[in-house]
Amino acid sequence: MRIKPVVTEKALADSKDGKYTFLVPSKFGKWEIKRVISYLFGVHVRNVRTIAYKAYTKKNYMGRKVSVSARKKAIVTLAANESIDIFEEKKNKKSKK
Repeated sequence: MRIKPVVTEKALADSKDGKYTFLVPSKFGKWEIKRVISYLFGVHVRNVRTIAYKAYTKKNYMGRKVSVSARKKAIVTLAANESIDIFEEKKNKKSKK
């Protein structure tokens, strides 16, 4: 079971609104995603939206054909006043000397 957080500019902007984005196995349903996220991070999941990407083939830089496997992206909405620490932006403190 691999669940990877998606850390992009859009995902970080959505995390301020309580929406977190993860790459999940393509066989997971919405209720399984909800159960796993609430178990791993100890939060209450209100809504799960999924986007399924099909498998395809493409050519790499050497001209060889490479297959890209199917994947699924889940956008999870949490209950009010809850957050996941992975998506928090770190503030750099600079000292003036």
